[in-house]
Amino acid sequence: MEQNTVLEGSCHCGAVTWTYQGIPESATACNCTSCRRWGGLWAYGYENERITTRGESKTYVRGPNLAYHFCPTCSTVAYWRALKTDQDGKRAMAVNLRLTEPEPIAHLPIDHFEGLNSFEDIPRDARCVRDYWF
Repeated sequence: MEQNTVLEGSCHCGAVTWTYQGIPESATACNCTSCRRWGGLWAYGYENERITTRGESKTYVRGPNLAYHFCPTCSTVAYWRALKTDQDGKRAMAVNLRLTEPEPIAHLPIDHFEGLNSFEDIPRDARCVRDYWF
């Protein structure tokens, strides 16, 4: 897909939205205590570079590194945002791909991240986003 493609996602009620410039190379499924409860599929980028957000959100801060943003009305988890910028002044973010339409991203392979114990990437298997939306 073309880099000038824009993905759009929104919470269930539409109050919190995000845009992602381009199509990500993959979607990440994590098994940490937060992600496995929410079932998010994440696409990464940087705030106001590849990812922009709109709407007032509430946050759940987990540890010293990131905050999950969710809609205060419908409680949908829309994205996470790093609490600090990196050495280049960029702020890492990830959007929850489950909030966009499935067709443009159905082919994306799933990257698995073992976020519960080892904090390591797990080799890809044959699954893609299409397999998670059945």
